Amino acid sequence: MKSTVQVISYSNFLFFLVSFFWIISSSAQNEVYEDVSLTDTTFVNLKDYSKDFIYDMKYATEDNFLKAKVYDCAECFLRLKTVQALIEANKDFIKKGYKIKLYDCYRPLSIQNKMWQIVSNPEYVADPKKGSIHNRGGAVDISLVDSKGKEVDMGTPFDFFGIQASHNYTKLSKEVLSNRKFLKKVMIKNGFNSFDSEWWHYNLKTGLKDKVSNQKWDCE
Repeated sequence: MKSTVQVISYSNFLFFLVSFFWIISSSAQNEVYEDVSLTDTTFVNLKDYSKDFIYDMKYATEDNFLKAKVYDCAECFLRLKTVQALIEANKDFIKKGYKIKLYDCYRPLSIQNKMWQIVSNPEYVADPKKGSIHNRGGAVDISLVDSKGKEVDMGTPFDFFGIQASHNYTKLSKEVLSNRKFLKKVMIKNGFNSFDSEWWHYNLKTGLKDKVSNQKWDCE
């Protein structure tokens, strides 16, 4: 009888120890998770949060007004709050049979410097001494594609620097004007501002006061 009681007591003791360490371990894991939780200004990769975007990252190629490749790889990094707003906008477009096509996202300050060295004209490239909203992770250059992947007609190509690219220019077809209006309406609804002279450029309203950053990423 005595030995049986001892066995039971020992078993209970082992159970207590295992339970105790499991609770401690779980608490530690939760603390670590909380410590590394993302803030809304953390830089993240859009593709890790959604697979519903089309990419044509122009500055990772020579197919741009600079005629030079200035990004090492075609990644779309943005601050988390920009990603969240962009995903919500894309959901609205998807309901109508469209998707967002991305030309440019966050631009590290080192890349802004590189662009300025190629074209030192503030009419085309923001002076890196001041920085741009692209350098803050709060801007995107975008268009739309339809359900067949065909780009919607916006009247001019991306990075066209003539007056025809302006939202205020109205001597365009009804289709083009309607397409631009549709793009602008959905983006503004989801927290973005348009840029008068460029139909493709949108700034997150809450990102204007974020600091200029030189955050870099590894290319896989």
